[in-house]
Amino acid sequence: MSTPTTALNNPPSQTAAATAAATDLRRNSRVVTDGPHRAPARAMMKAVGFTDDDLKKPLIGVANTWTEIGPCNFHLRELAEHVKAGIRAAGGTPLEFNTVSISDGITMGTEGMKTSLISREVIADSIELVVRGNSLDGLVCLSSCDKTNPGVMMALARVDVPGLALYGGSINHGNHNGKALTVQDVFEAVGAFATGKIDEKEFHCVENAACPTAGACGGQFTANTMATVMEAIGISPAGANGIPAVDPLKAAAARRCGELAVELVRRNLRPSQIFTRPAFENAIAAVAASGGSTNAVLHLIALAREVGVPLTLEDFDRISDATPTIATLKPGGLYTATEMHGAGGITLLLRRLLEGGYLKGDCPTVTGQSIADEVRNAAETPGQQVIRPTSNPFKVHGGLVILRGNLAPEGCVLKVAGSSKLAHRGPARVFNCEEDAMAAATEGKIKAGDVVVIRYEGPKGGPGMREMLGVTAALAGAGLADSVALLTDGRFSGATRGFSIGHVAPEAFVGGPIAFVQEGDIIEIDVNARKLHIELTEAEFALRRQGWQAPAPRYKRGVMAKYAATVSSAAEGAVTT
Repeated sequence: MSTPTTALNNPPSQTAAATAAATDLRRNSRVVTDGPHRAPARAMMKAVGFTDDDLKKPLIGVANTWTEIGPCNFHLRELAEHVKAGIRAAGGTPLEFNTVSISDGITMGTEGMKTSLISREVIADSIELVVRGNSLDGLVCLSSCDKTNPGVMMALARVDVPGLALYGGSINHGNHNGKALTVQDVFEAVGAFATGKIDEKEFHCVENAACPTAGACGGQFTANTMATVMEAIGISPAGANGIPAVDPLKAAAARRCGELAVELVRRNLRPSQIFTRPAFENAIAAVAASGGSTNAVLHLIALAREVGVPLTLEDFDRISDATPTIATLKPGGLYTATEMHGAGGITLLLRRLLEGGYLKGDCPTVTGQSIADEVRNAAETPGQQVIRPTSNPFKVHGGLVILRGNLAPEGCVLKVAGSSKLAHRGPARVFNCEEDAMAAATEGKIKAGDVVVIRYEGPKGGPGMREMLGVTAALAGAGLADSVALLTDGRFSGATRGFSIGHVAPEAFVGGPIAFVQEGDIIEIDVNARKLHIELTEAEFALRRQGWQAPAPRYKRGVMAKYAATVSSAAEGAVTT
């Protein structure tokens, strides 16, 4: 331990003090560390190893979403050490702290899945509390799964201290019989096994081979979609997020992020300068072009609300319609996230969008360069088949469509990436919870042409908007992905494929029209017309509304009850207010 600073006993002149304050990078932390009256705080920090010299440097928080429950974030404790080394090398003092993480892959299909979206708010809240409570000068956020990614961005937006986010990276894909596997294949194997399409031995082979390393789920599912968003919007350095979790280059990227955090403090470059309206449009274009997850709609609207940027469902429909799909990535395409990285990665995707005029190139990034400068020299692996030029896309439109109609007056979301289907008309099969729908799917009770309706799974009704990957994967495994439609006031995993419509709003729990659908009602879906319609008159709707009462809340206390009481519509990002 160093000896106490002489400045405490011999305070500088007022002029000298003013000069020091003007050049001091500790814009926030001085209130915690400086002056005789802060001796108790310094004593507490020295108890865990900080020195006087450490406390003279800017204090940089390292918000970690590490957990040993699941592979997505399992490696982040080690990655944090490289971030902290970079902070120290650049002249800062790192302070690591942790927040929560929920594994969607583990909780999927259970009551626990309701906690996933709720955790996004808890992550943002907890980081905000630590940063504000300790008056930190800068912030590096480590995240690596579905809700940690948007949660840390929302926290960065709220506290608005110089900072950045680093994604932990994708899991390596598995291999079985020469086929690249992701966890999506395991979920679909459940349906295939239930319907006798594969035997028990093959089922277990897929289960054992699909997830060979640490890292987030390996397709352009929600985690990798939001990692793409982080680079496209400029809050992550270009090229850092796409490096797979176990690639040795990830450590170097983490150290660079630590160094960059201190530089951000020097320049006083804040997230509010990054999260601009044009940057959000870049993020939507990247999601559309890569066939990304429908969850990006919820998360980007929620993030935009944090910084006061107007963003609506119509923005997603407009930008996606005007942006070609130029990457073929699972679940609707052919390749995994690690294969995309090998082809040129997120930076190549963004370079293609820039070259085609679909990216606003003057948006700033955390590196201090514009997004155009960051990506225009992105390397491309010769002969790669994953990412095409915009002049030769896989599809002329992006992967997201917003539908409205008498079943969804506030809107709903459909992912069309990987599907050529543009319309469906069929009888409703109505289920008031995911479990009942899953039982019907695995027992062979869903038939080609059906429209599966799963309700009371919305933000308030769930609460928490469970993802329906179990059901959609079971239908896909049974060979029904292209012949059945599914709509819900819940949401979908990024791994979902098929004609699946989520975020139907208003939700059933608040008396949205989806609450009044009955078995056998004819439902029409028309992508070109952007329409979700049930063949009922307003008079018939009115009769069905008579006497309807919302079910009792599922939770009477605790975080689930708090969330249900304060959460907004899915059309508004399902944020708590």
